[in-house]
Amino acid sequence: MPRTDDLQDPAGPAPDDERLTADAEAIAEDLVTLRRELHQLPEVGLHLPETQARVLAALEGLPLEVTTGNTTTSVVAVLRGEHPGPAVILRADMDALPLTEQNDLPYRSSNGAMHACGHDLHTAALVGAARLLSERQEQLHGSVILMFQPGEESLGGATYMLEEGLLDAARTGETATRPAGATHDQVVAAYALHVFPGERGRIEYAVGPAMASSNRLYVTMHGAGGHGSQPHLATDPVPALFEFGTALQARITRAFSVFDPVVATVTQLSAGDAVNVIPPSARLGATVRTISDEALDGIEAEAHRAAENIARAHGCTAEVDFVRQYPVTHNDPDATEQAAGWLRELFGDEAVTRHPTPRMTGEDFSFVANEVPGVFLYVGASPDDVDPATAAFNHSPLVLFDDAVLPTMAATLSHLALRRLAG
Repeated sequence: MPRTDDLQDPAGPAPDDERLTADAEAIAEDLVTLRRELHQLPEVGLHLPETQARVLAALEGLPLEVTTGNTTTSVVAVLRGEHPGPAVILRADMDALPLTEQNDLPYRSSNGAMHACGHDLHTAALVGAARLLSERQEQLHGSVILMFQPGEESLGGATYMLEEGLLDAARTGETATRPAGATHDQVVAAYALHVFPGERGRIEYAVGPAMASSNRLYVTMHGAGGHGSQPHLATDPVPALFEFGTALQARITRAFSVFDPVVATVTQLSAGDAVNVIPPSARLGATVRTISDEALDGIEAEAHRAAENIARAHGCTAEVDFVRQYPVTHNDPDATEQAAGWLRELFGDEAVTRHPTPRMTGEDFSFVANEVPGVFLYVGASPDDVDPATAAFNHSPLVLFDDAVLPTMAATLSHLALRRLAG
C-alpha cells in the first residue's frame, strides 16, 4: 500500500470557503443541464463517444491541458497551478449500465441503458470542479489531474488510464497554460466521490478498507447426459451443482471469521434446455466479495476444493474459474482523516460522518488507490420526497438521484484539491 509521508495540513480554513460554495451554487444550472444531457444518452463500457464529446465541450475555454485516451474514450485534463508543487487526481467515472430505466422523468433514458449508479452526476460534478479550480489557479501549489474515466462497471477502465500514463499526466510537455517558472512533481493523492441513496449532501467515509474486492466465480459440473426418466443411466451434474451452491455458503461460515467477511452470491444458473433431458453439464456464476487479501486467497482455495470433492462424490468432474476483478479499495488513513477534517470546515461537523464498516460493493478506483494515497467518499443524493431507508439502491432501474446535490459535489472536489495543494 502507498504510504503518506508528506501530508501537511495548512492551519485554518482556506480563505475563500464561503466564496467557493457560493460559486458552486452559481454554476448549478449549467451542471444540472449537463447532467441531464448525460442521463438521456447513457453509454456502456469503455467506448463512450457521445459522453466524451460532451465532456470535451464542457471543458472548452478553460486553462487545461486536455488529452484523450487511445484504448478508451477517457479524458484527462491537467490544470497547472501558478506555483510549483505536486499533483492530485480528481476522478469521475462516466459509464452507464445495461438497464432499461423505469423512472418517469422528462430526461429519462430511452436507449436501453441507464445511469443507474449516478455516474452522470459524477461527471457533471467534476466539470464543475474544473470550472471552480480554473478560477483559483493562482492558489494552487501544484497541478490537478481531472480523470474522466470510462468502463468502471466491471471493465477496469482505470487500469487502461494508468497504463496510458495517468500518473505522469502533470509531468508532460510545456504548453501555453503552464505558468512560467512552475515545476511539478509526482501525484500525492487521489480523490473520488460516489452518490448513494441518502440525505442529500451528507458525506460519508471509511478509513482503511472502504470497499470490498470484487471477483467472479464460475463452476461447471460435467457429467453424462441422458433421458430424464432414467437418471440411473446418466451422470447427472445438476444435483452436484446444487450441492456445491449450498456447500459454498456453509464453508464461508465455517472457514472465515465474521470479522473478516466473505460474501458469495450465486446469481447465474444454467443447465439443460429440454425438461425431459438430463444435460451433460450444469453451470453457475457467483459474485465474491472480500475485504482482505487473505480472505480472497482462502475463498478461492475453498471454492476449488469444494467443487472438486463434490463433483467426485457424484461421479462428475468440476471446472472452476475464479476471476479476480477489482482489488479492495483502501482509503489511506492519514489522507482520509485529513480530507474529512477539511470538509467539516467547509460544510460543518454534522455533514461529514465516518462509516464504521467497509461496504461490500467494489470499485476500480482501487487500482488508483493502490498506486497513490486514495480517498473515496460517498455523498447522499436522495430527493427530499424519497425516504433513503426504502429508496431503490444503485443499479436499480428505479434508483433516483437529485441533481441539486451537484454544487456540493463540485465544491467538495475543488476544496480537497485546494487544501492539498495549499503550499
